[in-house]
Amino acid sequence: MTNRKLFTIVKSQHPLVVEQGRSVQSACAAMREQRAGSVLVVDDEQRLCGIFTSSDAVRLLASGDSTAGVAICEAMTRSPVTIAPSARAVDALRLMSDCGFRHIPVVQDGRIFGIISRNDCLGSEIDRIDEDEHLAACIW
Repeated sequence: MTNRKLFTIVKSQHPLVVEQGRSVQSACAAMREQRAGSVLVVDDEQRLCGIFTSSDAVRLLASGDSTAGVAICEAMTRSPVTIAPSARAVDALRLMSDCGFRHIPVVQDGRIFGIISRNDCLGSEIDRIDEDEHLAACIW
């Protein structure tokens, strides 16, 4: 099961998407309501322009700033790393591990297919990445 393609994981997803003019507060409320760890931020033409995660919210709150007047485009990660729906789940896990992300948008030709997180992956896929990382640590 380590060759599962991302499109099979995200095919029935309806990722949480907000326009870049929305506030951080409204994005956080939507994330809480949908029990989502992230929200994809789109421009006026519905193209992905950023991602806002619970880590971004914590970072903003830790800075002491109020989220009430902050626009999502000021707090999001711009031009996020994405992965194609034809990629394998282990490829997404490897990318998350290498880059220190917990969420990666699944996008192709400007179309948003969904978002993948470690929680979407099977134990065998996670075990494979953990084994690869252990082997790399032993070699280096």
